Amino acid sequence: MQSSHIMVIMIVLIVMIASVFRARYTGGRNRHGNALASPQEKAEQMRLRDEVTQLRDRLAVLERITVEKENSLAREIEQLRDR
Repeated sequence: MQSSHIMVIMIVLIVMIASVFRARYTGGRNRHGNALASPQEKAEQMRLRDEVTQLRDRLAVLERITVEKENSLAREIEQLRDR
């Protein structure tokens, strides 16, 4: 074998060993440190994200209603003072 073939084989071997160690010591996590999710877990994550989005929208509406009530109450008090 030529030295270039040996070098390629060594590089491939090193990469394979490193990937085995990474898989073993990261506990089934991807490069970003997130656990690898099954399709059911991904579906559940998407459902929960949608639910959080809906809850945020509802909270925004409730905040707007609360602020409007406070402003209308302040206006009514000012109108009573003007009498």
